[in-house]
Amino acid sequence: MLRANRRQILDMILADGIKDSEEVDEIKKVCEERNIRILKHKRETLDAWMNSANHQGVVAVCADYPYIEIDELYAEAEKEDEKNQLFVILDHIVDPQNLGSIIRSCECAGVKGIIIPADRAVGVTPAAVRASAGAAEHIRIALVPNISEVIDRLKKYNVWTTGLEALPESKNYTDIDFKGKVCIVIGSEGQGLGRLVRERCDNLARLPMYGKVGSLNAGVAGALAIYEVIRQQNAQ
Repeated sequence: MLRANRRQILDMILADGIKDSEEVDEIKKVCEERNIRILKHKRETLDAWMNSANHQGVVAVCADYPYIEIDELYAEAEKEDEKNQLFVILDHIVDPQNLGSIIRSCECAGVKGIIIPADRAVGVTPAAVRASAGAAEHIRIALVPNISEVIDRLKKYNVWTTGLEALPESKNYTDIDFKGKVCIVIGSEGQGLGRLVRERCDNLARLPMYGKVGSLNAGVAGALAIYEVIRQQNAQ
């Protein structure tokens, strides 16, 4: 969060007796440079505040997550000088661990931006930030009221949309051409893609399953599809 320097940090709280380390030294140094107040509290107090989450003796009191406006991603999609682009839409993911995992994969893969719905889905909560290993602080995420409208708008910028859905008519994910401007749509853990979202996708992709379990979790499925896009785009 400090390295990304995107959201306001009000206070940095350290547990009494926290051991010096490279990370703790960097936190102290950056806080001093930016005039962020450093407070000390008993570790038991931090445990109570954080509901026993693994805070490791460091807690930041900060502003809400800085979502970007969807128009910023539309402007990115409109750029004609970028031949390959990748966006990711999450259709009502509800588990913060899955959200964090997907965010981490997207940031590592250089995804242009992530789009999530404002209702009936998990937002970028502290749990999701932790699960993303900090990647949430670096990638751009837009919060929107209607996913279907976003897909329609992206089509105007020649962004081809592929939804992950294991249906008989779905293509194997490696058989889809992901070169150029593309968007991967990942459905919710229990319901998959919503009907209106699925109908708006240009392609549907499935991952081959050879075992007795019928599906992968959303985070793993999303990572595989994202890196197939990157493999194809880098092979040009």
